[in-house]
Amino acid sequence: MGSEVVLTADHMPGMKNAKAKVVGVYATTTYAVNYTPTTGGAPVKDHKWVVQQEVKGAGGKRLADGTQVTLATDHMPGMDGAKATIAGSTTEPVYVVDYDMNGMTMKNHKWVVQDELRAAGS
Repeated sequence: MGSEVVLTADHMPGMKNAKAKVVGVYATTTYAVNYTPTTGGAPVKDHKWVVQQEVKGAGGKRLADGTQVTLATDHMPGMDGAKATIAGSTTEPVYVVDYDMNGMTMKNHKWVVQDELRAAGS
């Protein structure tokens, strides 16, 4: 918590190489998912990331790739209640970060996994 990092993820335009501050860190299973928004529109492929607790009825066991699930989160419009398929998963630490992107500050961005950040100055 409080560490300064550089993001190596490119989940959103302007995110890659942005300086960030870690505001939360958790140990849980984290999933990349494919889903169709409940609000309509094109299917979303390989959305990174949704944590175990954001999958309806997931329980405590890691879900296998290909498992059909219902999302219980609102990171993006149309996610909450959307039917999804697990595209991949990891059990590495997952972070919530604050970062500046394109002249705007993103607060409490969920989620970035360990492999998607590096220490600032390295």
